[in-house]
Amino acid sequence: MSNAEMTPPPRRMWPVGTGGRPRVRVGADPESIRILTDVVDAGLLPDTYVTDGQPVVIEAVSGAGGPAAGDEDVALPLSASPLRPPLLAALLAEHADIIRPRKDRNGDSYDEEVSPGGGVLSAVLARQSWPGLPVLHRIIPTPVLRPDGTLLQTPGYDPATGFYLASTTALDPIPDRPAADAVAASREFLVERFLRDFPWRSDADRANYLALLVSPIIRPYTRSLSPFGVIEATMPGSGKTILAGCVGLLVGQRVLTWTDSDDELRKSITTVLADAVGVVVFDNLIEGAVIDSAVLARLVTERTWTDRKLGTNTASTFPNDRLWLATGNNLRTGGDMASRAVWVRLDPDCPRPEARTGFTIPNLDSWILQPANQATVLRHVLTLILDWTAHGAPTSSSVPEMRQFTKWAQHVGGFLEHHQVPGFLTNADTARGLDDDAAEWRAFLLRWRTLHADRHLTANELRTSAETSGGGGFSGDPWSGTFPMTPNGQLPSVRSLGRRLTGQLDRWRDTVVLRSVNDEHGHGRRYWVQHVDQVGSSNTHGV
Repeated sequence: MSNAEMTPPPRRMWPVGTGGRPRVRVGADPESIRILTDVVDAGLLPDTYVTDGQPVVIEAVSGAGGPAAGDEDVALPLSASPLRPPLLAALLAEHADIIRPRKDRNGDSYDEEVSPGGGVLSAVLARQSWPGLPVLHRIIPTPVLRPDGTLLQTPGYDPATGFYLASTTALDPIPDRPAADAVAASREFLVERFLRDFPWRSDADRANYLALLVSPIIRPYTRSLSPFGVIEATMPGSGKTILAGCVGLLVGQRVLTWTDSDDELRKSITTVLADAVGVVVFDNLIEGAVIDSAVLARLVTERTWTDRKLGTNTASTFPNDRLWLATGNNLRTGGDMASRAVWVRLDPDCPRPEARTGFTIPNLDSWILQPANQATVLRHVLTLILDWTAHGAPTSSSVPEMRQFTKWAQHVGGFLEHHQVPGFLTNADTARGLDDDAAEWRAFLLRWRTLHADRHLTANELRTSAETSGGGGFSGDPWSGTFPMTPNGQLPSVRSLGRRLTGQLDRWRDTVVLRSVNDEHGHGRRYWVQHVDQVGSSNTHGV
């Protein structure tokens, strides 16, 4: 389609009736369809936009009050409702006089107000081309950095981004170049007051939290994927839910219940991505839970999410522009999630964390629920962000490589370095120790190495070596409990074991790695464990 064909048509003017509403004259169905299509496309109905070819209208949501606690959903005060025939009929009746010429018994003409039929309205909305309507990408509750580095902070529709800012807090405009004393005051408030009393395990945990806090605001500028955030504590009452809630209260949040079922998790993700919130929190996982999900690992590394709508055979695609968090006590990661998570760890190191006193901000959990206090926190965060962009938004060259998240780490690392907040990602080595999957495979491979040295084994031979002859516990188990088992505690089948081993080939587990070759006698593959001491300067596998 040419640019000329996509040029919005000139705005049409309608006469105004005695009630102050435009008078739109319709006729037979074909004429009515043409005229009402012009009415919608010309923006005669207030707050009408188009999203993915679907006209939508922004409406206030009645009863969308604020949360009573930080672990509750934080809904937006506005919603983008798809324009369907019943809603279109209601809006036409509210904002226009739809009239049709009639004749009385004497043959005299008069105008009758009508409501167009469902068939006409369905035909009007059947098309996907609406060149006269502004494009709406999403509703946001918080100012964000535009791709050009300027701050979107004026409530309402922003043509540059297609965002509609529905502020949940009253905020005075922040200058593009904040004064030095304002920047110093903002840093002092956030670091020395707001976050001071959380029992961070290290500086890295505080820095990582600040990185997660600013991520939803700067994402349109950085255009980077954000890793999965894990806010974890050793004891209940340490403040992890407060930290997660502080992010959600600023950018909108949905709180989900964690499930180990990837199918149920997939459905939850598809449902929540239809909501206009900035953060999704899996709150209060079971103590000691292992975050290991192929679905979640795929989600955090993809820019879009496509899945079938519940109850239909129609697939929907959503931008994955949310921050994903989990909270819990003594959590662990497994599988690919270990390399896709950033940890914020708390350790109060006392028997009753909830009984602590003497906080810089007393009752922070209820303090942050007040809109005025949310505005205070947000103002200080935005001040630091704008000071960073005013100095060229420097990136960090000292952060570790994070694969898909390296760009994110460079930007937020540069932000933290600019404001002299130390420790970002320096707990990465410690976090690797929280990878249950890696720890279990390392223990298994080390035991394999001890039992069989350089001997090459088939999956069948390996399984046979794990079969015990009576007895209980580890006394009769040559593998000392390290051999991979099924969920019900049984040895896996030879085929299942072979698939597991193949999935681990050439993947280093600290100092050991699993290797394999095709069996020369046609018995599948043979496996053996290589230790780091065997690796030469060429790092070849060797047989």
